[in-house]
Order: sequence, then structure tokens, then C-alpha cells
Amino acid sequence: MFKKLKNRFLLLNLVTISVMMLVAFVTIYTITYQDVRRDIDIELHKTSEFFRMPLGGDGKRRMPGGGFQNVLPGTLPLQSGYGGPPPGRTVSFMLLASADGTIKAADSPFDLEDGFYEEALRKALASGGETGQFAHDGNDWAFNAQETNVGMLYVFMDVTAQQAILTKLIYTFAAVGLGMLIVIYFISRFFANRSIQPVKQAFEKQKQFIADASHELKTPLAVIQTNTDVLLANREDTIASQEKWLHYIKQETHRMAKLTGDLLYLTEMDEARSTMMHAEFDLSDTLETIMLTMEAVIFEKQLRLDYDIEHGLKTVGSPEQMKQVIMILLDNAIKYANPRGEITIALKKQQHDVVLSVTNTGEGIAPEHLGRIFDRFYRTDTSRTRSQGGYGLGLAIARSIVDQHGGKLQARSTVGESTTFLLQLPAY
Repeated sequence: MFKKLKNRFLLLNLVTISVMMLVAFVTIYTITYQDVRRDIDIELHKTSEFFRMPLGGDGKRRMPGGGFQNVLPGTLPLQSGYGGPPPGRTVSFMLLASADGTIKAADSPFDLEDGFYEEALRKALASGGETGQFAHDGNDWAFNAQETNVGMLYVFMDVTAQQAILTKLIYTFAAVGLGMLIVIYFISRFFANRSIQPVKQAFEKQKQFIADASHELKTPLAVIQTNTDVLLANREDTIASQEKWLHYIKQETHRMAKLTGDLLYLTEMDEARSTMMHAEFDLSDTLETIMLTMEAVIFEKQLRLDYDIEHGLKTVGSPEQMKQVIMILLDNAIKYANPRGEITIALKKQQHDVVLSVTNTGEGIAPEHLGRIFDRFYRTDTSRTRSQGGYGLGLAIARSIVDQHGGKLQARSTVGESTTFLLQLPAY
């Protein structure tokens, strides 16, 4: 599935870039083509005006004054009347043709064969327009036709160099485009792999989440089903005699209710990150209140409690949600503390943050587990946490609440010694 998604992303990226490149190349070529055609038209006009100039007594053309004094009807070509090359162009010539397409005179700086003039005129007449372009003997020629009182004046100009520019531009675009597509392919493939990775990780986490949730629900459901079968097998017994089985059913039902409640809470937390109402509250008082409620549990577990709380530390957020986070951290510390161990709580202000640390002595958390303890359903000791009623959702809920408050929740541990959870929130 992810391979297909990556290929689709890659194909879409290449098609999009190819279309953009094609549009850019076509735009550049169109602008260049229009510029070249405009230059050709200007040069044709200048050359035409040049050939229309009369010859002076010295055989040189003057400013336009009208007429075709250098044209001698019946002379082909008229080389003696040529008065020097046209400005800016040397490869050009003029033909004067009658209405039936017969060449009456020619004016050219080169000694060209009569057949060439006739072929050029034939192709000009075949185009049917006053301007046009044709190829002959590997060269490209542009022409301009003007009607005069002595016939049609055709001015021809060699535009092979200009046409070569356009042809070279096409080949350049093709080579550059192909090279860019190859480079973009590998770049897109690299970024496609990187882009698909978060989606793949999210999908894998979702699959793992569903599998873990199904597994956690499967156990209490199996217990409930087994105890229900026992009750049905002893229908004649009184409720009092069946109390043990009913107690098991109730206990597993309570566990399922807690699990589904935690899952629903996590879902609501993900959807309500931008809509939660936050207010200023005293974190020091909140922590002291929770510690009072947990003292009995700590005493029952025969644990030692040391605390150092700086008074009057305030933050902005939800007091009830922050109580839940502190309860999760304290409950986690009590569960995993070693017998007659020690729990240390500290609340201090560090620069612009309020930092709460909860430390317990015990087995600690191995480095390979430390980076995943905030994942949903993740537990370092599956059998122990199940016996204690845990599902591996407490720290995930705590992390989600802290993230919503713009804080940080981290864990540090030394195997065989202690584990510390650090809660960092912006101070108010």
C-alpha cells in the first residue's frame, strides 16, 4: 500500500513539474520566436526600402526617392546596377516579376543561377501571401512582396542563422528538460520516501493501537464469558452462592469501562487541542492538595515521602487536567517504587518555567524502553502492570495533556536505582 502511495506521489510530482516546465519552455520559445520574427520583418522592411532606392550617378543608392531606375526590363540578373549590400544584411536579393509570374529583373550582390531565382519566385508565389518563409538547399529564406507600378517586387533574405537559433533553442530545451526530469526524479523519490515515512509510522501506530486495544478488551471479555457460562451451568443455585462469579464479572466490567473511558478521553484530547479553555491557577496548591490525598496510599505501601515545594507558583491551563497529570505521575511512582523505597517530589521555578520532578527508587527503566513509555499501551513489564490494573495509557494521557498546555514531559532513569519524571510548564 505504501509503495503504491509513494509511486503515486512520485508520479504526480513528476507530472506537475513536467507540465510547469513545458509551460515555461513554450512561453520562452514563443517570446523568442516572436522576437526573431519581428527582427526578420524589420530587416526585410529595411532591405526592401534599400532595393527601392534609385541609383545615383556614382552607382550608389541614395535616400528613397521612388522608382526602379536600376531595373532594366529583360535583363536577368542585373548585377551592373547593384550599388552595394543592404545595411546589416549581405545575403539578400530582389526580384521584379510580372503578373503572370515571369521574372522581369533581379538585383543581387551574388552571382546566382537563373534557376535559383525561378525556384525562389515559384515558392514565394506558392505560399500565396505577401510574406512567408521557405527552405531551399539547406538554407531558410524569408520574403516580402510589394505591388508596384512596374510589377510585383519580391525581396528575399537568408534567415538561416535566425532559424538556427530557434532550432537550437528547441534542442536545448529538450536536453535541459530531460536532464532536469532525471534530477527531479531522484530528488522527488528521496522526498517521497521521507514524506511517506510519517504516514507509514502513523499507520503502524494505528494498527498497533487497534491490536493492543483489541487484546486488552479480549481478556476481560473472556473472563466475563467464562463466568457467565459458570452461572448458566448452575441455574438452580442462589445468587449468594454465585456471588464470587458475579464479583469477577463486575470487576472485569469495571476494567473495561475504565479502558474505554481512557481511550475516549485520549480521542477527545486529540480533537479538542485548539478549543480547550485555559485559566490561571496555582500549581503549588494543586500539588499539595493531591499529595494530601495520596499520603494514605504512600503510608500503606511503607514508602518514604520527601518533598520540596516552592509556594505561589502559577501557570495557565486546566486545573482539573493538571491534577490528573500529577495523579498519574504519583500513582506511577508509587506502583514502581521498591519495597520501603523513597519518593521525592520537587516543584521549583527555573527561569520562565515551572518544573515539577517526581522521583522514585526502584528497578528503573532500561534505555530501550525509556523512549517509548509515553506510547499508548506500551509497558515495560506486561505481567506486572496487568496485575496492577494498568493498561499503559496513563503516561500517554499525561503527555497529551502536557502537550496541550504547551509544556514538556520527560523521563530519566538509572537502571537499578531510580526513575524521574520531569514536568515543565510555562510560568505565569
